[in-house]
Amino acid sequence: MKRTILITGAAGNIGGKLTAHFNATGAYDLRLLDQKTGEGIVAADLGVYGGDWPGQFEGVDTVVHLAGNPSGAASWSAVQGANIAGVQNVLRAAASAGVRRVVFASTNQVMLGYRFREDVPVVTTDLPPAPLSPYGISKYFGEEAGRAFTAETGISFLALRIGYFQRGENLPGPHMGIGVWGQQMWLSNRDMMHAVERSIEAEGLGFAVVNLVSDNPGMRWDLSHTRETIGYAPRDGHATVVTEAVAAADNEARAVRVLPGTWLTENFTSVTP
Repeated sequence: MKRTILITGAAGNIGGKLTAHFNATGAYDLRLLDQKTGEGIVAADLGVYGGDWPGQFEGVDTVVHLAGNPSGAASWSAVQGANIAGVQNVLRAAASAGVRRVVFASTNQVMLGYRFREDVPVVTTDLPPAPLSPYGISKYFGEEAGRAFTAETGISFLALRIGYFQRGENLPGPHMGIGVWGQQMWLSNRDMMHAVERSIEAEGLGFAVVNLVSDNPGMRWDLSHTRETIGYAPRDGHATVVTEAVAAADNEARAVRVLPGTWLTENFTSVTP
């Protein structure tokens, strides 16, 4: 019997690609939720609990929770409903339906504060979190809500700290934002689809947080834990190209560091984890 997979944010960047991929493979029966309607998509505002959408969780094996505001420049008011209340409501519905697992789209921006930390050559998931924006903080909140969810219900929760995942073909290169850091956390379409498949199929998981980027030469992101936890085997990688513009972006960010409204806004608007 096929697993039934519920995808929230099914009309978004990752959700649309994942839905198309699963429809092509035929590996799972799908249920789709999004604020936007579309073929096979049930309209749902996950920031508000109630109505018809919680019933979509009944009989579901795994929830892939991708819905939320994806902008690193989002304000507190923009992430409060979509990212904070949304994850609470999804976990409430998952617990009520008794699903087997929730896979949560977190972000590498939870660790953005390590961008210029030369004393931390490898970014692992057991380091203290270092988000620098309401978006990053909201995703860290989702991870910790998942930790409490697993402790209370026993339902598996896996947080994917997703790297730089662009719309469309998602080709890497110096056009990407966030300087060298951005290129080093590129995640290909193919590796993203593989990672979600492994997140659904991996056995023996309780609560876990894993880094999710492609196998990019010279990157600082630790993937050994991801390989061990879900059997992730990335097939793509990108060697960073440092142009004058990329170097200038890094120099500017290094000088400004965490001042909101300047380099945070300029460099995160194109990132859609």
